[in-house]
Amino acid sequence: MQKRIRHYPAHPNRDHARPRAAPAPTAAAGEARLAELVAPATYALVAQYRALGLRWRVLTLPVMVALVLALIWRQVPSVRTLAALLAREPLRWAPPRRGSQQALSLRLRTLPAGLFAALLEAVQPECHRRAAARGRPRPPAIARGAYARVWALDVTTLEARVRTVGRRRDAADPPPGGRLAALLDAATRLPVRLGWEPDAAANEQTFLGRVTPLLEAGTLLLLDRGCYAFWLFDWLSAPALAFVTRQRHGAAAPRVARVLLQTAVARDRVVRLGQRKNRCERPLRLVEVLAAAGRWHGYLTNELDPARLPAAEVVALYGERWRAAEAVLVVKRLLGLSSLWTGAANGLQLQLGATWLLYAVRVDLADAVAEARGLPLACISLEMTFRGLYFFCAAAARGEATDPLAYLAAQPDLGIVKRRRQHRERAYLDQHPPAPNL
Repeated sequence: MQKRIRHYPAHPNRDHARPRAAPAPTAAAGEARLAELVAPATYALVAQYRALGLRWRVLTLPVMVALVLALIWRQVPSVRTLAALLAREPLRWAPPRRGSQQALSLRLRTLPAGLFAALLEAVQPECHRRAAARGRPRPPAIARGAYARVWALDVTTLEARVRTVGRRRDAADPPPGGRLAALLDAATRLPVRLGWEPDAAANEQTFLGRVTPLLEAGTLLLLDRGCYAFWLFDWLSAPALAFVTRQRHGAAAPRVARVLLQTAVARDRVVRLGQRKNRCERPLRLVEVLAAAGRWHGYLTNELDPARLPAAEVVALYGERWRAAEAVLVVKRLLGLSSLWTGAANGLQLQLGATWLLYAVRVDLADAVAEARGLPLACISLEMTFRGLYFFCAAAARGEATDPLAYLAAQPDLGIVKRRRQHRERAYLDQHPPAPNL
């Protein structure tokens, strides 16, 4: 009897599946909040746009910025649908106008990505100014004010570019999306600087050269173990800079120079790292906390003064580094950065700039909701704040709401304030007990 062969369809990556739903609804009040931040910076770039020799007819720079932001913000599934929206609806500050799908596709492919990078840099100072003026509670380790700035660096690998153009159209494998580095303010979660590297195998240390020129005296940098390098530790220790990172597993045992604290559950020591041929020239401070199963978790810092940076705050500050990782996750999953539009590098960088611009605007809204509720920003779900805008648009259409901030802050059932999941907290504490009061 001949064996029957069954063929199963391939399981697609749902993050790469093209959206099929209709564009999300919008409301004039929500559009006005976005235009308040982005429109002035957009019109300030008109001179730069014209200096590049680009045509100023139907698809001008303000129109293209409005279209690209609508493409992400409203989850528009295709360029054809975007052209239909442009012909029928006002998109932010751009009134309705006719434009062919072909013309729109060509402009999206050729519009210089540097314009959106400049737009993001122009909007960032206003977002940071608003965040600094708000009176919401801040994380205790940051609110103490020992450092003027606390920044976190996270590096992630982007998905493969599922769409190819030009010479890469017939490639056997889609080109890699490369690696993205995001330097964020740990207190506000707002981006400070982005960096993209087309090589998907690039090490985290590749991006350090782009970060170090931004560092000024009084800055504390939160790093992951991918940035574990003795030359970096020495460089950061030379000026008045500080860092906190995790000790790498499998590293050679450090040489203890001085013991600052020694208890059954915590150790705080000044150590020397490395061997004779490869060593760290400057002493570092190693803070270790006893975790579950008798394992010690080690944290390194070049701040040797325990009065300026207590051992408990070293552990707490490294926990704030995960805010950068959470921001990258939200950008990729919620704002669609996990599915790249095109295989062209210019189009990819355009998507990166526009997506992080919308992320900054969304964090500004969530931060305002946190202030209205009198809660830390960490207690506000960025995802549910974004999804709550759908309900605001529906309420605005019925004439029941006019201000998105007031509406979102007053809704108890939208999940905007994170719920405490006690069973998850217990499981987490079993694996990661809190740092003792050192």
